[in-house]
Amino acid sequence: MTAGDETARCKDALLEAMLPHVAFDGWSPAALAEGARTLGWAPDEAGLVFAGGADAARQWLDDWADRRMVERLRATDLSALRTHHRVAAALKARLAALGPYREAVRLALASRFTPFGAAYAAQAVYRTVDAIWWEVGDAATDFNFYTKRGILAAIHASAVLYWLVDTSEDGADTESYIDRRIADAGRLPVLRRLAEDTLRRWRSAAADFRREARL
Repeated sequence: MTAGDETARCKDALLEAMLPHVAFDGWSPAALAEGARTLGWAPDEAGLVFAGGADAARQWLDDWADRRMVERLRATDLSALRTHHRVAAALKARLAALGPYREAVRLALASRFTPFGAAYAAQAVYRTVDAIWWEVGDAATDFNFYTKRGILAAIHASAVLYWLVDTSEDGADTESYIDRRIADAGRLPVLRRLAEDTLRRWRSAAADFRREARL
């Protein structure tokens, strides 16, 4: 195991131990300290793993979720599925990995409604959709490379917001939502409505987060 692998392993362990506490303490030093305590680590060890503190742990969540998504996909036989079904499976796999930590995801999104947070969010979403396209076997390098990633970024963002308020059993409504959005991806009028829907959801979420911040 390389030093990089060991660092990632430690970050994963601390993040996973921290996540259950985020719902109560937010992405805070207290939640990070609770995660370290759960692992039996000394308080200062958390700072060695995440030098940027709880903010760094929050950003690591995206990397963690992307890798868990890939692991789930590789453990599933997708050979009989067409590409768009594989893409849908990837989005579902990522949300399934995040399923136990919905409140932590919601709180992480709150940080994205700042200039720095928005820049990081764009990078994180790109890494996610890029990982999905490569994992499902799409190696296009022409103009479609960017088109596909842009379309999937909109679908991904909209699906996450839908998932955050989904109360259906086992997220069945979110899965249906993803299937519909993926099926519609080749139809321009639908894409325009998707973009408008995503923007509306983000504006609504931003208003909610700002309102909570004033409470």
